[in-house]
Amino acid sequence: MSKRALLSVSDKSGILEFAKELEQLGYEILSTGGTKAFLEQNGVAITSVDQVTNFPEILDGRVKTLNPMIHGGLLAKHDDPSHQAQLEEHSITPIQVVCVNLYPFRETISKPDVAFEDAIENIDIGGPSMLRSAAKNHQYVTVVTDASDYEEVLGQLKENGETTLETRRKLAAKVFRHTAAYDALIASYMTDLTGEEFPELLTLTYERKQSLRYGENPHQKAAFYKRPLGSDFSIASAKQLHGKELSYNNIQDANAAIQIVKEFELPAAVAVKHMNPCGVGTGETISAAFNKAYEADSTSIFGGIVALNREVDADTAKVLSGIFLEIIIAPSFSEDAIAMLTAKKNIRLLTISYEQTKKDAWNTVSVEGGLLVQSPDTFGLKDADVKVVTDREPTAEEWKALELGWSVVKHVKSNAIVVATEDMTIGVGAGQMNRVGSAKIALEQAGERAKGAGLASDAFFPMNDTVETAAKAGITAIIQTGGSVKDQDSIDKANEYGIAMVFTGVRHFKH
Repeated sequence: MSKRALLSVSDKSGILEFAKELEQLGYEILSTGGTKAFLEQNGVAITSVDQVTNFPEILDGRVKTLNPMIHGGLLAKHDDPSHQAQLEEHSITPIQVVCVNLYPFRETISKPDVAFEDAIENIDIGGPSMLRSAAKNHQYVTVVTDASDYEEVLGQLKENGETTLETRRKLAAKVFRHTAAYDALIASYMTDLTGEEFPELLTLTYERKQSLRYGENPHQKAAFYKRPLGSDFSIASAKQLHGKELSYNNIQDANAAIQIVKEFELPAAVAVKHMNPCGVGTGETISAAFNKAYEADSTSIFGGIVALNREVDADTAKVLSGIFLEIIIAPSFSEDAIAMLTAKKNIRLLTISYEQTKKDAWNTVSVEGGLLVQSPDTFGLKDADVKVVTDREPTAEEWKALELGWSVVKHVKSNAIVVATEDMTIGVGAGQMNRVGSAKIALEQAGERAKGAGLASDAFFPMNDTVETAAKAGITAIIQTGGSVKDQDSIDKANEYGIAMVFTGVRHFKH
């Protein structure tokens, strides 16, 4: 049986060497378009696809390989007498090797202000069809779509004259993953254009960024996947400057930290443990901001993750280096800061782009047998219909404390209470089954610092007991959702103690 290989690639990395090796192994090389021109210019003998099909390229190259002379050669079973008879009847030659990668649709739509026409023209039709045909018939056909597989394929062809069935099946599975991901990007692009928020079929694709040693616990397997064209402001897009690889829990905590720090325009620092903030501080400098975050809870920050929204300078690095931290995330690090911090072998230093802090359009959470999808909680105090519901209005200083607390509380596991001053958190109560329990934790942590501070709640108070607890600790201003049938009880209790209370009308549950 004659040996044929069909090569048609957009990414020409390694294709010349691959083609020359196949040529030396006795393969007739079929090609078309840019790949044909490139290989011919570099001395590879090529049989043009239109010579095989006896039909020219038409419609500006939209139709080249969609022809029985090609797909018959890809799909015929080599050990089926009926298939072989039909090939002979129609003068179709089998194709044993296919190497195709697709039009750069992803790269095209990632360009700013890409024209719709350009996006459409970069939807490959013939390429996926050839890949799918070859992959379906992988019992007989070797199909390659990734340049990293060229070496293995050539090695087996040289050694055995053919690839193993195991290799062909592995490559076929890779092809179907590749074409599925390609189609998922097209589906997402077209769906976004139509404005459909929750289509009847949700097609998502992710690419593996790294394998992880384990998941939340050592007995769990895990890997980290990145969303193509996802936000640059993400741990998936972060650049690691120093330290060992991130763990599953590191990634979760680091993500939580950057989602909080992006709430602030002033220099800000956030310390996170177990996906909850243990300290948040702001200041005129990043050093001052971190000192506040540290003072907020100097115990819990031990072994934590810190995110900052300004470059880490030498002054800040000096303080950071004196504390055991797992990860430090910032837009950049000064040379002096890097020199100081990299003296600690295990600390991870990450940089991310703060230019694009908009979150992905949707949040997804897996549940057994399904996926929950929702828009992200980007609602801020400036978006709320804020109402002062007590006799006394907050002072200017109290307003700042309430604003800081409100910015942080939506990132704390519900039920959530945050006690804050104008430039730092001083108490965080997270994840309790009742709100007064969270308040007690936050107020106990704040201690004497709670006197004159503000308290933020992620949802309304169904009872006035939270107000009572806050008042006895010295809280002078409260911000909450409002909307309970017992709102008036809380308002009356606040008035009794001279507390200023603000309703936002917005709930910030985080489960």
